[in-house]
Amino acid sequence: MSEEKNEQSGYVERAVEMRQRLNQVSPSFCLAKWAQVSIHLTTGLTQSCYHPPTHKIPLEGLKENPSQLHNTPQKIEERREMKSGTRPKGCEYCWRIEDAKGDHLSDRHYRSGEPWAAEMFDEVVAKPFDYPTVPRYVEVNFNQACNLKCSYCSPHLSTTWAKEIRKHGAYPTETPHNDMESLKKSGLMPIPPNEPNPYVDAFWEWWPTLYPTLKTFRMTGGEPLIDPNTYRVLDWIQENPNPELELAITSNFSMKPEALEKFLSIIAPIKEKGHLKSFMLFVSVDTIGEQAEYIRNGLDFNYMWSNVERYLTEVQTGMVTFISTFNNLSVVRFKDFYDKVIDLRARHNTNFGRVYLDTPILRYPIWQSIYVLPPSYLAYMYQTQFHMEEKASQLQPDLYGARDTELNRFRRLCSVMAGENPYSDEEIQLHRGNFFRFFSEHDRRRGTDFLKTFPEMEDFWSLCQDAAKQRDTNRGQ
Repeated sequence: MSEEKNEQSGYVERAVEMRQRLNQVSPSFCLAKWAQVSIHLTTGLTQSCYHPPTHKIPLEGLKENPSQLHNTPQKIEERREMKSGTRPKGCEYCWRIEDAKGDHLSDRHYRSGEPWAAEMFDEVVAKPFDYPTVPRYVEVNFNQACNLKCSYCSPHLSTTWAKEIRKHGAYPTETPHNDMESLKKSGLMPIPPNEPNPYVDAFWEWWPTLYPTLKTFRMTGGEPLIDPNTYRVLDWIQENPNPELELAITSNFSMKPEALEKFLSIIAPIKEKGHLKSFMLFVSVDTIGEQAEYIRNGLDFNYMWSNVERYLTEVQTGMVTFISTFNNLSVVRFKDFYDKVIDLRARHNTNFGRVYLDTPILRYPIWQSIYVLPPSYLAYMYQTQFHMEEKASQLQPDLYGARDTELNRFRRLCSVMAGENPYSDEEIQLHRGNFFRFFSEHDRRRGTDFLKTFPEMEDFWSLCQDAAKQRDTNRGQ
């Protein structure tokens, strides 16, 4: 068995072992609440893993205690709940998976089983729930500047989105999603780039304390490869090597050629000189070709793919993970996208794994989630699952075929879609109507054509159109 295959098996085995250890503490215990943090510095919001909703970082005391970017009162209360066996609200994704029929590992087990989290197990168990922890896995976004307008994104996360909303106003969905006034009232609009940002200041104050024990540091956006803070981090690493650090950047990898040149000229020598343990480029793309371009307005799929090819060629020990935020527009051609990933893997996975795939589920907006699809779309899901399993058996699995974790995550998506829908029939009708309203307006504003791009989804489009008409009729009564 190769090193790559051992790595795959070890990932699952660690999760299985960690499930037992976690449950000995409590059935809701999860190390990610201590060891992991995502910090949205543009809005002053935080979360531990990606599944719970974000919440506000209190400004009071932040200057004196910058670790409050992670150790917020809300998280401390959730840590108390986890240690006492209570399931915190916001972690429903994992609870649904664990409660689903069959024996499923959730991200509570996978995340806690990661070495950067597992090393904190004894410390977290021994110390009181409210001690100020220094996380090992940190993700930040410094800036909302972005060159794309992804359909499930929002003006508080993308400057290109914000520009459109200022010009045309909010989309006509019943549920506010991209309305500037609603976002302002909810405290989600970012601090303007030309104004002082106490959260960014607190981060750089905390950074010297955080950096020495960091195992994973990931920068997102916006588009981080056009943000100066990203290069400040890279300069720090050049001056202060950390051979234990796994660095990652999440990008649409569709930036202008000059930005690509700048990035490649810096990251290659950092990696070659051993200033960090590894570098992973996370590329956000949800399916293939024109359908991917529809979801991520402004994307040139072929240009992005050629940039990835160049990165893998020039940064010879660099890795890439395609982050496919799995939504209802991913379903019909995901099998074809998977074949492109397999092809890339076959050409660049020579001595070790360099090309990966992750499929986190889209939770919001609900109208673009898989929960609003009719059961007939499970056929596409199972076709993709069987195709992935066939690839795993046909190809050399340790380097080229489907990885265990990829298969398990996709099987989980199938189980979630096949399981009990968390939304009522009325809510599903509401969001199918929202789907039609949103993408009808999307086509009008952006010059796109849903039915031309997704001919396989004509039946779903009609279903959503009928739902919108019915809700209009009901509201008019």
